[in-house]
Amino acid sequence: MSTKRNLLFVSAYSGIGGGESVQLNLMRALDPDRYTLHLVGPRDGPWPQAAQDSGATFHAIPYRGINTWFVPAIYQRFPISGKLADLARHLDIHAIHTDYHSLPFAVVAGRANRIPVIWNAMGWWFPAKPWQRRFFREDVTQIVAITQAVRDRWLGDRPFMPSDRIKIIVPGVDPDHFHPGVNGSTVREKLNIGPDVPLVCLIARFQRVKGHDIFLDMARRILAQMPDARFAIAGENVFGVSKDETYKRDILTGVQNDPVLHKKLTFLGFWDDAREVIAAADVVVCASRFESLGMVHLESMAMGCPVVSMNNGGPAETLVDGKTGYLVPPEAPDVLADRVIRLLRDPVLRARMGQAGRARVLEQFTAQGYAAQFAQVIEGLV
Repeated sequence: MSTKRNLLFVSAYSGIGGGESVQLNLMRALDPDRYTLHLVGPRDGPWPQAAQDSGATFHAIPYRGINTWFVPAIYQRFPISGKLADLARHLDIHAIHTDYHSLPFAVVAGRANRIPVIWNAMGWWFPAKPWQRRFFREDVTQIVAITQAVRDRWLGDRPFMPSDRIKIIVPGVDPDHFHPGVNGSTVREKLNIGPDVPLVCLIARFQRVKGHDIFLDMARRILAQMPDARFAIAGENVFGVSKDETYKRDILTGVQNDPVLHKKLTFLGFWDDAREVIAAADVVVCASRFESLGMVHLESMAMGCPVVSMNNGGPAETLVDGKTGYLVPPEAPDVLADRVIRLLRDPVLRARMGQAGRARVLEQFTAQGYAAQFAQVIEGLV
């Protein structure tokens, strides 16, 4: 390729959640000799900082992201649309990658500069509203969904556009970063437990959909059979949403008031290096009521740690039940506990599933593979 492309990522977030992790992996894996990366967001924070560490240039333009009820014709008139268009022109941008909450502004910038706009649907499961459908069909150049589950939930029971117009590109992780040799002793020291104590971990931001309450119900069932087991939850309310903060307080209070759990379960808060939590765990659990993808699944598999996950959404497209971990019915803490106990009692099974998980990531879910597929989309549009 003779022309180096200037790519503009647009995101309304400043904290790092699963979607931002996906974008970071993409940024890090795109060839710097082929692409110059820029990120626009309303404010600085962990996500813009991490993007800059990955080689992107950050541009702060204050704006408020849209919600699911947005009316395209109104939101496209907001001042941020013109500012974004001016910046794209100044930077000679060749393609725009946007999250949902910035989409109408990105579309205006793309139209003004005759450049393609890619909406990467990374966590959406609410169908488009009737007054938005023409906008999605005609104004967004390309929609890329991270899983079939995201695509199908967004299109709804009666799809308003052909599903084959939405490309499925499942993200990946860097297996050289997430590998079985990471040392998790720091986490176990924090918990004041030795290497032989059974440890089950949940890594998730505080939000009801993440199922912390289900994890607690599971833990109680496990402790009834394995009283020596320990549990840890890593994560925070990274986006500062008030209802998520209320949910977090309810979960913490519930554990503090539980005569058994308060001695057996530890909240780690936001842990800078999630790899250490995975490395410390014998089993990683995903208790989410829905996951669009589940980056923790891929990270854990890459590190050779078996995963037990609710089967609702993207995990069924990455985790192989009975081979790299277990998929259990939603809202079933009893089944979740059964599968975790099975793994905790069988180190040979854990090792076999861990090896199979890493092999699956190496074959299908690397960041380099994800970036290569995304680069094909960009070049096809440009």
